[in-house]
Amino acid sequence: MSKNEFLEDFKIYLKSEKNFSAHTIRAYCADVYTFLLWIDKLNPLEIEAEKFSEYIHFISQINYTKTTIARKIASIRAFYKFLYQEELIEYNPLESISIPKQNKTLPHFLYEDEVENILRGIKIDTPSGYRNRIILELLWVSGMRISELSSLNYENLNLEQNEIRVFGKGAKERIVLIPDKTKEGLINYIENVSDLICKTDKKPSSPLFINYNGYRLQNQSIRKALRECIKNIHFTKYVTPHVFRHSFATKMLEHGADLRIVQELLGHASIKNTQIYTHVSIQRLKDVYETTHPLAN
Repeated sequence: MSKNEFLEDFKIYLKSEKNFSAHTIRAYCADVYTFLLWIDKLNPLEIEAEKFSEYIHFISQINYTKTTIARKIASIRAFYKFLYQEELIEYNPLESISIPKQNKTLPHFLYEDEVENILRGIKIDTPSGYRNRIILELLWVSGMRISELSSLNYENLNLEQNEIRVFGKGAKERIVLIPDKTKEGLINYIENVSDLICKTDKKPSSPLFINYNGYRLQNQSIRKALRECIKNIHFTKYVTPHVFRHSFATKMLEHGADLRIVQELLGHASIKNTQIYTHVSIQRLKDVYETTHPLAN
């Protein structure tokens, strides 16, 4: 088999067996492709751990973040695990290779009044403006990932129960909840606004959020709408759609939500991924204490 054939089979494995998202598959395959280019004429089935250690040293000299290096190592480890499972190699030479520890950074988040300021700054006098506002509001009140939101179809909605069924990483299904105010805005979008964007059949399998051609609104379009809004209101903080997700989790914990409930709403496989938001909440408590208590300074 050629290197390209190995890579093509690996891509199928990631999609069919690991249920990875298209974005993750592209990243993993790009990492493996770069590694295969680096080993040049060497047979990937004959690579030893020492050669891989050389590669780790090589990419460490490049100005990559620890997160990027860790992902590249994880990608190539997954590739060799695939080769071993397919019995293309007798043993996995990378099984003992560990991923370097990453620096723990607290996620960016917004306070409630900052989110409301952003939402108020979106002009809703056009169909696309109204659509964009309801999209960002959904990110804020539900904690959905942008990819989960853009992939919503009409069949995912259970508005009578204020529920939306989403499919997260690894195609894992979960239910997110929305308040009545957001539900009313979403119903208005469905019944009145969406047809002004483009008339569609609104079948169960039809995309919920569409562009003027009637096609599914893509992630980059949502990001662009948010950037324009941030620019228009001269907001200085770093904001992405994922920051809305961080803000949702932080708000929930600050208002007393159980950590396990927040984990479920976010769709985290491990509670360790959710625990970082407790640090955000504690840091905010410290900030408030230091700025308000007379003896704090």
